[in-house]
Amino acid sequence: MDLDALGVFTSRTWNARLRLVVAASWLPNVALALALNSDWLMFAAPPAHHCRPDLALLPPTLRSLAGPALLNVSLPRLPPPGTWSPCRLLRYPGPDPEPNGTRPCTRGWEFARPASGLLRTPIIQWNLVCEDTWKVPLQQIIYLLGWLLGCMILGSACDRYGRRTTFVTSLALATVLGSGIALSVNYPMLLSLRLFFGATVAGAFLSLYVARLEICDPDHRLSVTMVSNFFFIVGTVAVLGLAVLCQDWRLLQGVVTFILGLVLLFWGFPFLLPESPRWLVVTQQLERAKRALWRMAETNFNPNEPSSMNIALDKGLDRLFSMKSLPQYHSICEVFSAHLTWRNILILSFISLLGHGIRYSFLQYLLPFLPPFYMPSFLLNGLEGLASLLLIPMAWCYGRRATLLLCTVITSLTSLFLLSLYQFLPMWTVIFLSGLGLLASHAMSVFCIFFSSEILPTVLRGAGLGIIMAAGFLGQAAIPIMNFSKAPSFFLHHLIFASFTLLSLLCILLLPESQGRNLPESLEDAEDRQSSLLFLPFWATQGPHVPLLPPPHQRTYRGRQQHSGPGASVSSPENGDQRHESIWNTLLAQALGTRRARRVRVMQAHSQ
Repeated sequence: MDLDALGVFTSRTWNARLRLVVAASWLPNVALALALNSDWLMFAAPPAHHCRPDLALLPPTLRSLAGPALLNVSLPRLPPPGTWSPCRLLRYPGPDPEPNGTRPCTRGWEFARPASGLLRTPIIQWNLVCEDTWKVPLQQIIYLLGWLLGCMILGSACDRYGRRTTFVTSLALATVLGSGIALSVNYPMLLSLRLFFGATVAGAFLSLYVARLEICDPDHRLSVTMVSNFFFIVGTVAVLGLAVLCQDWRLLQGVVTFILGLVLLFWGFPFLLPESPRWLVVTQQLERAKRALWRMAETNFNPNEPSSMNIALDKGLDRLFSMKSLPQYHSICEVFSAHLTWRNILILSFISLLGHGIRYSFLQYLLPFLPPFYMPSFLLNGLEGLASLLLIPMAWCYGRRATLLLCTVITSLTSLFLLSLYQFLPMWTVIFLSGLGLLASHAMSVFCIFFSSEILPTVLRGAGLGIIMAAGFLGQAAIPIMNFSKAPSFFLHHLIFASFTLLSLLCILLLPESQGRNLPESLEDAEDRQSSLLFLPFWATQGPHVPLLPPPHQRTYRGRQQHSGPGASVSSPENGDQRHESIWNTLLAQALGTRRARRVRVMQAHSQ
């Protein structure tokens, strides 16, 4: 049952109830961004530090010194003038005031003020420097691994238990785990809790993304999704201000957890986030689908209609939903039987991996020209917001697939120019190409997720999007690894991603055009809609239009003829059950307040 073709989600039914639900779904993005991005503040690069002097190791004649003089006789000097060693103390063999070597720190470290704004971080509390420096990138990789597992596991839970159930459950678990992180007593406990915390927050983000997309009508789907990205950016920037206000990582984690609890308190009620009617229909939960559709349409219900019509509609609903079929759930394993859908998931996962991973290369070219710490964050978020804004007119004018192809072309060209001509380009050209590459890579990764959500079927949209988002998080895992690597590793990283980005251009040509119209409901429906630029014979079945342009008003799928227009909605299902389809159309026309209501009643009167 195609809810878009039947008129459930159209611009004419974009009523106050749907607008409230969609607008309310933007606000949790702020809280989820706070939770997802607080990690890089807590585990930013270690601040300047040196060993704390140990008077017991000094000769008696030097123990009375203090201040800089004490540091001069306790710490060895490094080659840059005025720089002390961060990890070693001078060693004195006896009462002789002349040192003959160095030794490890014995009384801990003294740290400078961190650039992140937090005066106390886990690095400072547990001395994660010198021999324990490797624990910082380990934590970042484990946190990203939690994102990956959360997307894959909880994405499948979206298809099995529902979008709303997964969102509420993930938020509840994230609130409990966040409280445990704020009360961690040692670093291993913090490490394990951060793994599960990242998984639950990523699962909440994914389930909310899918629920918002499936509630929107085709005309508003793109703009609503892009606006939601702005709220995520607001949360990413707001976490910087929270760090300055809190100044302690435990307090910051407690505030973030409290905000997640507020989201759970309000969005735990179905009024602000109902269950997706699309998922309820495709899983054969007809009674729940009936209630969800009526709640969404109640603001368009006409109270002036005679009660006899309402009674007739209730009887028709009872006949329509009288089937006592058991719910039919789906597993991600079913996608292996649909080779075209599985191919699309692999291609889009590859593009998402490249879009997130290549940002590191562009950012490295810009860092020498930027102030430290906060400025790169503001730049990245500003470019992501600009990319989301530009994607709306581009997708409307050129189509989904052409927009994704254009973003990938710009990313690959700027990457190749910087890789081959960096030493010969003037400074302003390097800055321009790096900024353009960052903008295009942001647009590439953001639009890849949106494009995926429109071509994946409802029965497996959560699991498919989970795999594609997990690939993007895997690309981000290269950043903490490269931050602790040598310079040649950066150029190797750039070369690999630039080469694969060129390969992705050919892969995009294999993808179908989304068209921005009806969402596919089943695997069969998604397989029928496959049209690629490389398979010209399929164009003939779609009419005289180019796949990069908007679709025609008349389309045919597996023996089902659908006419989309302002005045008609005719459906000829394969089972020939005209009575149930007629009752369903009557329900939609009456409950959603469309102009077809009078025409349907006249046709029924003539038939009687």
